[in-house]
Amino acid sequence: MDPLLVDSPPHFCGREGELKEAIQKREPISWETAGIDFERIQAGASIALHMHQPLIPAGGTELRTARIISNLQYMLEHLGEGDNHNAPVFQWCYRRMGQFIPELLSEGKKPRVMLDYSGCLLYGFEQMGSRDILDSLNKLVNDPWCRQGVEFLGTAWGHPVAPSTPIQDFRLHVQAWQEHFASLFGFEALSRIRGFSPPEMALPNHLDVAYHFVQTLRDCGYEWVLVQEHTVEQPDGKPLACKHIPHRLVCINSQGQKAEIIAIIKTQGSDTKLVGQMQPWYEAKGLNRLDLGGRSIPPLVTQIADGENGGVMMNEFPPKYFEVVREASGSLTPLLNVSEYLAYLRRVGIKEEDLPPIQPIHQHLLFRTFEPASGPQRLNEAIEKVRKENPRFSMEGGSWTNNISWVRGYGDLLGPIAHLSHLFYEKILQKGVSPLDSNYRQALFYLLTSQTSCFRYWGSGMWTEFGKEICRRGIEFIKKNF
Repeated sequence: MDPLLVDSPPHFCGREGELKEAIQKREPISWETAGIDFERIQAGASIALHMHQPLIPAGGTELRTARIISNLQYMLEHLGEGDNHNAPVFQWCYRRMGQFIPELLSEGKKPRVMLDYSGCLLYGFEQMGSRDILDSLNKLVNDPWCRQGVEFLGTAWGHPVAPSTPIQDFRLHVQAWQEHFASLFGFEALSRIRGFSPPEMALPNHLDVAYHFVQTLRDCGYEWVLVQEHTVEQPDGKPLACKHIPHRLVCINSQGQKAEIIAIIKTQGSDTKLVGQMQPWYEAKGLNRLDLGGRSIPPLVTQIADGENGGVMMNEFPPKYFEVVREASGSLTPLLNVSEYLAYLRRVGIKEEDLPPIQPIHQHLLFRTFEPASGPQRLNEAIEKVRKENPRFSMEGGSWTNNISWVRGYGDLLGPIAHLSHLFYEKILQKGVSPLDSNYRQALFYLLTSQTSCFRYWGSGMWTEFGKEICRRGIEFIKKNF
């Protein structure tokens, strides 16, 4: 067998027609069936749990020949290393909402949670034969009783950092996640996914990249996106005046084209303790209704955190979640999922144009010297001008943290990633190779897996070597087969 062939790569391409049809047939949300008296409540809280484990070439003793496996599998096979003893608890975290939601519903309560599982992790479950986890997720996705409490969010398959991912590749990530999710849970289930959770909460701020980011989400049927509060600004550059209402993310490219999508603001920093201790609900209890578009609406406090990492999330979250759901159900401050909240706003006549506009961070500095529709060359000149005037100015975009760069110090990895991306574009996309071609699927797997953010988080070392090895295999595979 060819050592470059991946055994049973994910089913994440080749059914674009069915994908488009499913989204077009999407049924509207009936907020009246949610059991929430939106006219009576004062405020709401929404939590999302983000689940991810990267795929790494660690299924063997030699880096160049090791199988690409889930980091979760590696942890389970090496429990004595570092924090790997947490792996069985992680497995429980990945399936436990399938236990919590039915239990709370059977008590007559109104649990709510949003879930975001990366494509890498879903494939890892398949590869490991984790039927218990997949069955638990299937119950949450497709059981009509459970569905009232759970909203699944879409994401990008390989967990890439959007600002530094080639534009055409980011679209492939978004579509691959949709097709993979549909292959596991059905296209009807996919049609119900309306919100998008960007990996690392990374939002591009380069005008052209940000425009394509939003346009990709709209083209793929998404209605709203979760954004970190410090990655966006008002048109005048000021911080957001009110973080607990939906906004309108407006992105204009260098050609003057505009793309917009509803943005839900993720408040606070990256501390998983906040969600683990249900802080959004306690914050919401101190809020009251406010005016939007001439109508009185309840504000919504929204946060997302890793759903498995850290002692608080692993151990303290379950009892706190049960406690808060029981207290919040039927109260003036219930837990909500975002899409049912937006459905209510539409029902009372609030339109997208009523939402306050925002844009990615630092763009106001560009618009002082750059006239939209002036073209990419003028944009590059404006970027250089602003960079010289303002040392804090950056076109790397924003993410959940401002303390690390996803670009600086990773040139030896970004080079191979760019090479693989260029080859995929030149040899496969430009030549119109069918996504049904098995070699297309293999090459796509290497491309998307190589762009996982984890390879650019820990600094140089084993993780960057993992990324470079996946790039090497992808480059070699494309050169050999196309």
